[in-house]
Amino acid sequence: MKKRLLVSLALALSAAPALAQKVVSIGYSGPLSGGAAFYGKDVQSGIEMAINELNKAGGITVKGEKVTFRLVSLDDRYLPNETATNVRRLTSQGIDVIFVPHAGGIQAVQPLAVRDPSFLLAAYSSEPAILAAKSPMTFMLPPRYDNYVQPFVQTQMKAFGKRLGLIGTSSAYGKQWTDAISDEWKKQGGTVGRDNGVDYNTTVDYSSAVTKALAERPDVLFVGGPSQPTAQVIKAAREQGFKGGFIVMDQAKFEQMDDVIPRSYLDGSVGVLPTIEYPGTQVFRTQYVRAYRKDPTSEAALNYMGMNIIARAMTLAGTTDDPRAIRAQLNAAAKALPQRQTVYRLAGVTAGGHVDAEFVIASVKGGKYNRLRVTKVYK
Repeated sequence: MKKRLLVSLALALSAAPALAQKVVSIGYSGPLSGGAAFYGKDVQSGIEMAINELNKAGGITVKGEKVTFRLVSLDDRYLPNETATNVRRLTSQGIDVIFVPHAGGIQAVQPLAVRDPSFLLAAYSSEPAILAAKSPMTFMLPPRYDNYVQPFVQTQMKAFGKRLGLIGTSSAYGKQWTDAISDEWKKQGGTVGRDNGVDYNTTVDYSSAVTKALAERPDVLFVGGPSQPTAQVIKAAREQGFKGGFIVMDQAKFEQMDDVIPRSYLDGSVGVLPTIEYPGTQVFRTQYVRAYRKDPTSEAALNYMGMNIIARAMTLAGTTDDPRAIRAQLNAAAKALPQRQTVYRLAGVTAGGHVDAEFVIASVKGGKYNRLRVTKVYK
């Protein structure tokens, strides 16, 4: 009997490393208050959903050790200086993976990501300058916004006319979008009015900015920032009698604006195709609606995929705390991602750290989404 007990104890001890459980913290700094709070919480929900599913399935195994995750979220109010403060706080806690969902914040902390201690920066912004920085520790999730500019301009100029008005958000990201749209509009032979951009994060009444833009008699208005304030800008324009088209920045989502204004107000708009309109998203949508009682946007979907890619990269790299080794396995991890964790068609991760995933843009006509063709794609 005594011998049997000793054998059982020895077997238990030999199995201990495989049964031990390590909890890895994942950092998040984004807007959880203010005008961009809905946007920040959509991003947060995608990361959180992936973590909850991974933990429910027993976590991942890294070199024989069971690993689960927890999300540590800090509010930066969409302010880059607060993002930098939050990131320093997170890294001081030994956190090696941090998600940031806005261009200003991402660009503020990219230099920090390569210092000691380094961390993997999961960047949710379509700003091309993020990739141009060539940071070896950046993992960029959405498509670059310059993929949208040419087809947006071509579609709207052909449908409505050559005069463009500008009422984008005044964040660094919004200004870069405004410059890109303005340059392309002029390139295609149109004229551009004054920049009437306002801070979508703090402005409550958009009627004054809309009045100034409409005084120039535009055929098309460029608008965009977080979805809810963007809907208010469109509402103000329609209620002031604007009959033209809208170019909607990729941050604003049709499916969320639908909850704020009538679909008829969106007729004549171009923007990003709603996630629920993509084929093969039904399983993800069902799971997300069950958890959050609302339809998912690309913010939730791409960050959900991003977290799952990172978890698989940790398994392949054999480490949870070497961000450089994890970064090196992202492409292999993306290609090995199972169908149940894939929302959009995925080709991998480029050498520059950019998710190579399907994206579709659309116009709204008669309350329906019509897909637009993109002839040139930037990776």
